[in-house]
Amino acid sequence: MTSRHGLVIGKFYPLHLGHVGLIRRAAAACDDLTVVVMATQLESLSLAIRVGWVSESTDDLPGVRVIGVMDDAPVNYVSEIAWTAHVEVLLAALRNAGRPRPDTVFSSEPYGAELAERLGATAVTDDPSREAVRVSGTAVRQDPAATWHFLPGPVRRDLATRIIVVGAESTGTTTLADQLVEHYRERFPAIRPVAEYGREFTYELFERAAAAAREMGAPVPALDDLVWEGSHFGQIAREQTIREEAAAQAAPLVVADTDAFATSLWERRYVGEASREATRAATVDLPRRDLYLVTDHVGVPFEQDGWRDGEHIRATMTGWFVDGLTAQDLPWVLLRGQPQARLAYAVQVIDALVAQRTGWRSPEWADRTILL
Repeated sequence: MTSRHGLVIGKFYPLHLGHVGLIRRAAAACDDLTVVVMATQLESLSLAIRVGWVSESTDDLPGVRVIGVMDDAPVNYVSEIAWTAHVEVLLAALRNAGRPRPDTVFSSEPYGAELAERLGATAVTDDPSREAVRVSGTAVRQDPAATWHFLPGPVRRDLATRIIVVGAESTGTTTLADQLVEHYRERFPAIRPVAEYGREFTYELFERAAAAAREMGAPVPALDDLVWEGSHFGQIAREQTIREEAAAQAAPLVVADTDAFATSLWERRYVGEASREATRAATVDLPRRDLYLVTDHVGVPFEQDGWRDGEHIRATMTGWFVDGLTAQDLPWVLLRGQPQARLAYAVQVIDALVAQRTGWRSPEWADRTILL
C-alpha cells in the first residue's frame, strides 16, 4: 500500500527507537508523511525539544515533515467532547503548517483506528505488541538507566545529567570525579569516566619533544621547557567534549574530570589572554551543563607528581574558575573540606538534579495509554 499523505501523532515523551521505527515504516509507505508532536504545558519536556528530537532522528527521510502543537485537552477515550477537542487541535496544526488532511493514520496504539475514522482516513496498526523494539515510553520514564540504549542519540545527548568537576592543580578534581563514578555505578551500570585529556596530551607532547631532542643528541627537555600553542588547547577542548558526548550516549549520568571551559582557563595561563582557541571550541561545541563542582585549594596539600607546576597559582586559578563560571551564568558549587565531606555534599546535589531531570511531570489524567 502506498499512501499519498500519512500521519503519525504522539507525545514522544521521550522519543525512543520504537517511535523512530514506526515513523520510518510509515514514511516508506507514503509519498508524504506528517509527524505531529502533541504536548501539554504540564509536562517536564518542552514541545520544542521533542520536535527537535523527532526532526533530528528522521532528517534523512525527505518525505517527512515534523510539526508540533500544544494540546492541553484532557484525554478520555469514551468522551465525545474530549475526542472533538483533540481532533480539532490536530486539524488546526495541519492547516497552520499547510499540510492536507491525511488519508492514512499510522499508529501502534488502540486509539489509532478511531482517530483514523474521525479523520476520514485509513488506519494502519503498526507493531502493537512492540515486537520490533521492546520498549515503551512508560518503561523509559520508569527506568531511564535500563532503557537508555533504546533512546536515539539526540535524546540521550539532551537528557543526560552532566556534572563537570573542575579546579586548580592538586585540588582533588580527579579523585572526586573517580569517587562519584564509583558511587553511581550501581545505579547507572554503564556510567563511564570522562578522563582529563589534557594530561594525556601533555605526556604525548613531552614524549615528542624528548624524542626530537634525543634524535638531535640534545638533553631531554624539562617539563617547563614545553612550548604550548593555542592550537594545542583547541585540540584538547574538542577532544574533551567528544569524550563527554560518548559518556552521555552510554548512561544517563555524566561525570567529567574537566571540560572545554576549564581548558580555556589553562590556555589563558600557559599561552596568555590573547589566545582563544579553547574558548572558541567551547563556544561552538559545549553541551548543556547541569552543574560544575569546583574543588577548592584551601586546606588541600599540594602533591607533586612530577607533572605539576602550579602550586604558586592555585588560589588565582580557583578565582578564575569561580569568576568565569559566574560570568557565563553556569551553575557551580564550591567544595571545600575533607574528601568524604566533599563527596557526600556532591552526591546530595547530584541526586537532586537527577531526580529533577527524570521527574517526568505529567497531568493528573495521564496514564500509560496516553503517554506514547
